[in-house]
Formats: sequence, structure tokens, C-alpha cells
Amino acid sequence: MTRPPLYVRRPFLAGLLRQLPLLLALATVGAGLLVVTLGHWRQGLVVIGLVLIAAAVLRLLLPVRSVGFLAVRSRFVDVLFLAGAGVALTVLVLTIPLPQP
Repeated sequence: MTRPPLYVRRPFLAGLLRQLPLLLALATVGAGLLVVTLGHWRQGLVVIGLVLIAAAVLRLLLPVRSVGFLAVRSRFVDVLFLAGAGVALTVLVLTIPLPQP
């Protein structure tokens, strides 16, 4: 006798696993915002920019069934916007000169 699929046996767990890439990205963005709140704005914003780039890579590599709500539009548009925003944020933050003491 074959077991029913996970989404039939445990729908909540299956839904949570499907959203795992988005949850990891949001948790890491939250960690970056915490770093910004603690006064290290440059490091926190670089973390957020790198998370956006990582989310773009996940959207590019994972199938639609596994990527959850990271899939909003077509794959090309999602990857373009996520990677573009991540690169833009990271480059802008790293090009802002530090104040001289």
C-alpha cells in the first residue's frame, strides 16, 4: 500500500516547506534590519542586499512548486528584479563614503 503524499497527510507542514525559501529570506532580512537597528547600518544593508541576490538565485534554480511565494511573476522578471535590487542596494551602500573622525 502506498502512502498518500505529504500535502494530504500534513497540509500545514507541506505548505510551510513550500514557503521555506521565502521564510529564510525574510528571517535573514530581519536579522539585517536588527543589525541596522544596533547602529551598524552599512553591514545590515549589505546583508539585506546579499539576501536579495540569494533569493534571485533560489528563484532561478528551484522549481515553481518548491519556491513558494518567491514566484510572483515570470521567472525572468522575478530574477531580474531581485538581483537588480540586491546589486543596486549593495553597490550603493558600499560606495557611500564613511565619515572621517
